[in-house]
Amino acid sequence: MSLLKKFLVVLGLAGAISAHAEDSKIVADVKASAEWISQALSSSGYKADFSLESLKEIDRFFEEHAPDGEPKATGLLSEDLGSRLFAIGGYIGEVIRRNQGGEWHGNDSDPNAEINVELRLPNGKAMWPIQRAMKRLKSGKEEGIYAYGAAAISP
Repeated sequence: MSLLKKFLVVLGLAGAISAHAEDSKIVADVKASAEWISQALSSSGYKADFSLESLKEIDRFFEEHAPDGEPKATGLLSEDLGSRLFAIGGYIGEVIRRNQGGEWHGNDSDPNAEINVELRLPNGKAMWPIQRAMKRLKSGKEEGIYAYGAAAISP
């Protein structure tokens, strides 16, 4: 615990500072959802091993289950769309974080925390992978996930 946080706890003002990324519920949810979707995708025949190459599988997933920006009636995005997009976005961010470094940041008191959670890379760049997953669904290949990840991971 930082000296500032200890001081604020003693004064009873610990809530006056925002939670650190590791303490944030939204950040924990992103990481847990990324693990869950990795297993779900793998069991459905997609290679979801957190490698950069696996982001091609995410593009393939979108093409197969929402080819025209709308989930197929019988596809894997036909139910629980919001939570599945959140998990896919978390997976995208985790691929980037695990291969490039960085930290998730989120504000649990933000009513839109699920879409505003961000990944900050070591070079200072901020990314919003959940928003990218939403764009990929609606806009198709022009918002490609592999290209997004490759640009973030490249030296």
